[in-house]
Amino acid sequence: MDTATAGTAPTDPRPGLRERKKQRTRDALLRAALELFTTQGYERTTVDEIAEAVDVSQRTFFRYFASKEDVAFFVPRLAEAHYVEAVHARPPHEAPLEALRRAVLESWDTIGESIEQLVPVELHMRAYRMIEASPALLAAHLRRSAELEEDIARIIAEREGLDIDTDPRPRLVVAVFGAVIRVTERMWSVGDDFSIAAIRELTTSYLDQVGPELTGTWRADRER
Repeated sequence: MDTATAGTAPTDPRPGLRERKKQRTRDALLRAALELFTTQGYERTTVDEIAEAVDVSQRTFFRYFASKEDVAFFVPRLAEAHYVEAVHARPPHEAPLEALRRAVLESWDTIGESIEQLVPVELHMRAYRMIEASPALLAAHLRRSAELEEDIARIIAEREGLDIDTDPRPRLVVAVFGAVIRVTERMWSVGDDFSIAAIRELTTSYLDQVGPELTGTWRADRER
């Protein structure tokens, strides 16, 4: 017997019973909150109502989430982290804008499975749309988007070997890309189809127009 491991229990990579119970409580609170937000409105929903829906105390809610805003952005934070990983994974030969384009489309292709581990994808998409309709959440979303853009710009600068403090191009390309994503989100949020496929298709359509539409002339279109 190897004396270095004698008497040592094997490591179980699966979470223990206590941890699984905590995850189930957190996920139940998350689902209840998103259902309430999307059916009766974010502003009209209270923490007490969320806790009551899961039959736990308000104190229990605050063990898992710092606020209503925290629970509203729990899944979007997962999606953002997924996107950042996708940008990191793009091959170095791709031009910056193409790398961003492929990363965001790849994220929409693969994020569904991760979301389903927490909440139904359909519920997440309804909540995603709800953010656009809530002034408080939209303001927070725009703030978070600005922070995410800065993180992505730094990733682009690093992969291109540029100093972000002296070369404006990483921030510029990310700003253009971010603006397209914001337009996409706004148009998708007022449409009839709030599926992942719909927002992915709209994103693809808008991103495909960035190069030719921004660099070409529009005068001929108006003169027809």
